[in-house]
Amino acid sequence: MVENRAQKLGHYGEDLARVFLNACGFECLVSRYRKPGGEIDLVMRRDQLLVFVEVKTRSTVGFGLPEEALTSSQSIRLRRLARHYLYEHSGGGAKEYRFDLVAVEFGREGNSCQLRHYPGVI
Repeated sequence: MVENRAQKLGHYGEDLARVFLNACGFECLVSRYRKPGGEIDLVMRRDQLLVFVEVKTRSTVGFGLPEEALTSSQSIRLRRLARHYLYEHSGGGAKEYRFDLVAVEFGREGNSCQLRHYPGVI
C-alpha cells in the first residue's frame, strides 16, 4: 500500500507517541489495531493498566491544534474498538483501562516537535 503525505505524517506521529509512552514506562502491545470500522492507534500497558491511545498529528495549526481534531464520533468509535480488543484478548490481563490522547505538533520548518499527553480524556 502506498501512503500519502498525511498518512506518513500520522504514522510518524504514532511512532513518536509510542517512543514517548515507552519512556514513561508503558509497554506497547499493539500498534494500529485494525478492525472493520476503524483503528486504535496504540494499545499500551503499564502494570495492571491498559491504555487505548488516539494520536493526532499536525504539521501546521492552520486547521487547529491536533487535540482539537478529536470528534465525539471518533471517541465513540474508539470505545467500540476497545470493546472488541478486550473481548479478543480476554481483558488483556488488566484490572483497569483508560483512553488517552497524544497530540503531536511539528514546527513550521519541520525541525521541531511538541508532544502533549492527555491521560483519560476520551
